[in-house]
Amino acid sequence: MIKGSVLKLFLSIKGETKRQQTDTIKVDENGVQGDKFYAQDPQRLILIASIDSYAMANDAGINIEHGDLGENILIDINPYHLNEGDQFTIGSTTFVITQNGTLCKGLSKLDSRLPKLLKHDRGIFARALSQGSINTKDDVRLS
Repeated sequence: MIKGSVLKLFLSIKGETKRQQTDTIKVDENGVQGDKFYAQDPQRLILIASIDSYAMANDAGINIEHGDLGENILIDINPYHLNEGDQFTIGSTTFVITQNGTLCKGLSKLDSRLPKLLKHDRGIFARALSQGSINTKDDVRLS
């Protein structure tokens, strides 16, 4: 088992381009409560990114801020080896991976090199299997 922790949490708010950082998010089977993408696409409910993605961008000379990859949850370990259907926990909430992170047009707006650089390393999409609260510094446990 791989253990890590939550570094930062973000919400997408209607009408705002930057994600809002917060200390706690509430999740359920429909995504992150209060997020503009809540209950929209069952395959893309919650995006979880690794700090490694930001290190890759930085190493390539691309300066982006945490939250720019569109993540709701930023963690200090790399979950990208997990596959669709795999389960893991953050705090006391269990998640299931619905798909590997997809590339979005917004990455090109940040830097034209980002989509190619982070093709397989942007993040993972997951769905919470129950309702719960996620806080910064919560434990992350990957299989």
